[in-house]
Formats: sequence, C-alpha cells, structure tokens
Amino acid sequence: MYSWHEKITRSVNLQGGSMADIRELTGKTVTTLREEGIVAVAKKAKNLVQMSVIEGKDAKNKVFRDVLFINGCDESVPHPARYRVRHQREQLEANHVSTNQVYYVNLELDQVRFYRTFVFFRCPYTDMIGEFIKLAKKLNKRVLFDIDDLVIDTKYTDTIKYLDSMSKEERALYDDGVMRMGKTLKLCDAAITTTERLAEELNKYVPEVFINRNTASEEMYDLSVKAVKNRRYDKTKVGIGYFSGSLTHNDDFLLILPSLEKIMEKYSQVYLHVVGELDLPDKLKRFKSRVVCHPFTDWKKLPELISKVDINLAPLEQSIFNEAKSENKWVEAALVKVPTVASKVGAFDRMIKDKVTGFLCSSSEEWEKVLSLLVENKGLRRKIGERAYRYCTKKCVTLYTGIPLKRFIEKYTTPNIAFALPSMNISGGIMVALKHAVMLQDAGQDVMLINVDNKITWCNHEDHQIPVIGQNGKFLLGRFDRVVATMWTTVSFLENYNNIGKRYYLVQNFEPDFYEAGNPLRVAANQSYFPRVDIQCLTISQWCKKWLETDYGHSVRYVPNGIVKEKFRHYKRDFSGKIRILIEGDCSVYYKNVDESFRIVDKLDPEKYEIWYMSYNAKPKAHYRVDKFLHQVPYEKVPQVYRQCHILLKTSFLESFSYPPLEMMATGGYTVVVPNDGNKEYLIDGENCLLYPCGKTDKAVEAIERICNDEELRDRLYEGGIETAKKRDWEELREDIVAMYKD
Repeated sequence: MYSWHEKITRSVNLQGGSMADIRELTGKTVTTLREEGIVAVAKKAKNLVQMSVIEGKDAKNKVFRDVLFINGCDESVPHPARYRVRHQREQLEANHVSTNQVYYVNLELDQVRFYRTFVFFRCPYTDMIGEFIKLAKKLNKRVLFDIDDLVIDTKYTDTIKYLDSMSKEERALYDDGVMRMGKTLKLCDAAITTTERLAEELNKYVPEVFINRNTASEEMYDLSVKAVKNRRYDKTKVGIGYFSGSLTHNDDFLLILPSLEKIMEKYSQVYLHVVGELDLPDKLKRFKSRVVCHPFTDWKKLPELISKVDINLAPLEQSIFNEAKSENKWVEAALVKVPTVASKVGAFDRMIKDKVTGFLCSSSEEWEKVLSLLVENKGLRRKIGERAYRYCTKKCVTLYTGIPLKRFIEKYTTPNIAFALPSMNISGGIMVALKHAVMLQDAGQDVMLINVDNKITWCNHEDHQIPVIGQNGKFLLGRFDRVVATMWTTVSFLENYNNIGKRYYLVQNFEPDFYEAGNPLRVAANQSYFPRVDIQCLTISQWCKKWLETDYGHSVRYVPNGIVKEKFRHYKRDFSGKIRILIEGDCSVYYKNVDESFRIVDKLDPEKYEIWYMSYNAKPKAHYRVDKFLHQVPYEKVPQVYRQCHILLKTSFLESFSYPPLEMMATGGYTVVVPNDGNKEYLIDGENCLLYPCGKTDKAVEAIERICNDEELRDRLYEGGIETAKKRDWEELREDIVAMYKD
C-alpha cells in the first residue's frame, strides 16, 4: 500500500497504477481540496512533481560517492528532509565525505554500485527498498536508518491527539506508512537520530543508535546573521511568536493558552504572532487586533520572521512522542538572538540551560511568571538571546558539528577495495584478479572493479556479483580504502586519483616484454615499476618477486596462484584411438609463440592426431591446421574442454605463472611445455610434464610421441600432475591471499 505522495509521484513517473490506486488518489485530492483549498492541492502536487523530477535526476547520476541518502519525506512537509538529509549531507561534505540523495520512490537497484553506505531517512518499506537493502548487504555494504520522530510504530503515533480527527481511510493510510517505516528500520544495521529519547526507543529495533542533533545549515546561519543586522526594534510593542509548523501542534498550543490569555490581558503592548498551521482558539479572538497570523513560511524567510518577535514560544505536551522531538525551535530563535520559553520536556530540557540560554517551564504558573518577566525586562531578553546565540553558533551549525557524524558513518562503512582492470575480457591475469576479488568479498570486504569501459556495470564470477564502475575521473568523488592496479596501464589511475588510502600493484608478469623491441610501450610498461606514488607490490610468482625486489627495489608480498580443484575432475585418458592435442593461447601475441605450436603439429600424422585450438581473443591463422576451433569459451566450461583432450601443447616463452598446464594436469591430462620463468615453479620434467627447449620442434614431437607410446611414463605423469594440482587448490591459499591485502 502506497502513501498519497507515492501514488502521485508514481503517476508523474508514468509508472502506471491500478484503478484502486487512482480512486484512492482521487479521494485524497478531493479531501485536500475540501479541507485546505485549491491552493493547497496545487502546492502539494507541485512539490511532489518537483521532488520526483529533481531527485529522479539524482537517481540517474552515476557518480561514485561515499554516502547515498534515500529520502522518504516529500516536499509538502519540507523541514524534516531539510534537517535530516540536506543538513547532514552538508555536515559530511564539510569533512570531505561525498554524498548524494534520491527520493525513495525513484530509487533504482543499480544505485547500489555507486555508494559505500546508505542512509534511509523516514523511508516506508517498499519492495524496491527491501530488494535494495538485500543486495547492499550481499555486497557487504552497510545500511543505516535516520528518523527524527517516533513514526516507526503505531504504539507511538497513537498518542498524537490530532490523528483522531482523521477519517477511517486516512488513518489507515497513515498507520500503514508508520508500520512500513518500522519495517525498513528493522532491516538496517544501525540508526541515526536527533534526541536521547528517540535513541532509547530505536535501540529496541537496532543494535546501535547515534545521536546527531539537528543543526542549522550555513545558509540558515548566514540568513540569521543578516536578519539580526537588519532588525529594527519597536519600543512600543513586545512580540511573542509561536511557530507552529503543522496542525499536530494544536494541542501543544492549548497547553499555554491560559497563561498566554493572561499575558495578553495584562500587557496591552504584547502582540502574538502565529506562524504556520494552527486553529486559533476562540479565547484569543477577542485580542484579534493584536494577533498576527502568518501562513506557513519558507525556511529561507523564517530567520527574518523570527527576528521580528521578542520572545519565542515552544510548548510541548508531556508524551513519549513529544519527548522524542528535537530542539529546532530553540536553535532557530537563538540564531537571531531571540530568547525561547519552552516546556521542560525532552530535548528542550537537555539542551536549554534554564535562565541562561532560555527558560524551561513545567506549569501554567511558570509560563505566566516567565513570560511576565521577559515582557517587562528588555535587558533580560537580550542577555538570554545573546547567550543562546553564542552557544548555537558553535554547537548547532553544520560546519562545526559534522566530525562525530563522519566518524559514525566511517564506523559503519565497510572497508572497500577496488581492482583496476585494463579490460573485462577474460585472460589469465584478469581471472586471477577476479579470484582475489571473490575471496575478499567472501571475507566481508566491499569489493568493486574499476574498468575503462563504462558500459559494463556488473561482473558475475563464480556465483558472485561484483559492481563495476568506470575510470572516468569526472564520475569518481568517493574514497577508496584500497585500489589494486592489475596491469601497467592501470597504474596511472593510482597516480592520478588522490582519494585512495592504500595502493597496491598486483604484478603478474614482466610486462615490458609483452612488446617487441622498438615498441615505445616497452618503456611505458617499465615506468610503471617506478610509480609517482607509494605502492605495495603483490605478486603470484617467485620469479616476479625476485626481479621486483632485486632490480626495482620493491618490498613484495607473494602468494602463488591456485585452481578450483573440484571443477577440474581427473580421469585417465584412453590412448587406444585418435589422440586429441589442445593448443591454447592468443596467436596475435608474439610471446605466446602459438605459431610454434602449429609448426609442431604439422609434423604429426593427421590420421593419428586431432588438433583443437582454444583462444579467447584471437582467431586461427589461415595456415594453421585446426580440426576444431573454440572461441571465447566461458571459463566455467574450460575444464570440459581439457577433459576432452589428451595432451596440451603450450609453447609460450614468457609467463609469470601459466594456468593451462596446471589445469590440464588437474583433469588427468598430459602437458608438453616450453619452460619459462613462471611455469618452472610447478613443472618438473619427467615427473608431472615433459619439457622441451623453445624452438626445438623436433624435441616437442618426440615428447608427444613418448607420452603416446609409454604407458609407464603416462602413469608417472598422471600421478605427479594430480598431486601438483592438489597442492595448488585455491582453498588452501584463501587465508594467505586475504592477508596479502591487509595493511
């Protein structure tokens, strides 16, 4: 069930609605028209349309930031959202925490990619919110709930007398919204609120509650200063102001009515200014010449309006609902040096120092006594106003109060780590980075991928969902606790983006040798090992570790690569029929040396040997002898390809690790391999593979035929290969890999 403003907004967004929704919306509009007039209908509709359009645009603003506020309060009641969304954003932004906001009806699931922490302000539960929170938690992101009133359960709102005047239908709609707000709260990790009483109640629903009191924005502070500067006192009058806000405060005003009536009778110079929605009691109508009614006022005009009175009234009935309310009325008046007389209830009692920064009253007698004192004593009014001003300008303004909120947000922000990838095309190096990312996500980290291609939004790998964001600096405003470069082309991101805590470089090969002599990219790749910022080097190869330390002077952390052993089920091959040889690698990359593989198989009897070629990026050259070409095989299906072949022929002369021989051995297959610095760490000639010297094609042919003809050799290689693969199971390496990324 949607609230009135949800229905309007959804209609504006052309999302459609049922006939029941339309009828209910029509009924609410008619009620507003009858009770508040056509101007109120137009105003509310305009506010809701504006909310939808403005914050709908925010929802589509795909910029990486730290915190997203999801605002559940529409602009027809602007003050809550202003204090709890805009002002808290201002507090955080002043302390270098980037933020954004979206109206909850416009919330999109994809928004979860772009933020680290989420704050739901007064958000009633919807299916989208439930799905959003579920996904956020799956990604190890934290969700917080913010509320400034006890509108989370009808056991609290039932104490509001005004609600008794609602129709049955209106009350049901209101109560539904309240209960749905409580449902959202219960899904969150912690809460933020305004007062101690609210915190006490919220603690019954979430494990921790942080009190961040309402504060005045820099703009309100500025407007208040200007209002004070431009104020002109009327020495013949004393203005008393009551700034209602909404009809729910009717009963609060009645609390002080007897005292106020006596003051109006006693002092003819007293004028009462009533601002906002309030049913003026009949008892005051005899003073109508001294009662000035102002309509609900835009907050930007409020400082000027408050500054025109001499005394500010803030009565509250004693109730659990009112005990939870904030001290806004006192702060707003204090900023224009107007003293406040308030009920000794809740936040007023805690924040106002009686007779120092304001006055607190518990009875009609006290209200009358204090008001008389202030009416008669102009000097006291100014002294109390000045003291309240000095306190609030330092303790109740966004600029000075944001650090505790920042620390709380940081406490409830999961450490994030981003892997900067040169592309999302599958390769051995990319697969290793993704495996590390998956393990870190399993360990509770907030993991994302930074990719040059802005079109890719999600990466699904090994049943894990990992957000992907683009590298364009214009769309990156948030903080990364850690960023990992995964190729020399991604090191520049670590150098150019400043808001990074710790920088890592996962070095998986000597990348200058990716390019032939004379190619200027050789120099650029080499420069990446001398970055302009501090970088912790990581590697998956003892060979890489050695040259990084010896030649380039880096401190290096090392954990070898592994495989998912259970995906590579092993079985013994039957060599009685045709022998299938697998060639793997990108033939367009010179160091993969794929041409040599095909020169070797050209020397084999085509009646006895069948040749399969697997490559993710390249296609076979015209002169290659290929019986079956496998292009862009999904990684989860690669083990199946290995199991269908007898022998892997791998001729690369530059590898930091080289996965295919290990994966082939894990399935029980056989490998004929050119030794290089990377694969020599796990390949032992005659024990788990056969090695041959690069360029010696006859030796490779000889090795292939030995495997085919020597059953004893095959048995030895089979056992040795399986044992080698068993030692390289990813699960055995998980703790070491996670530890490698810790400070």
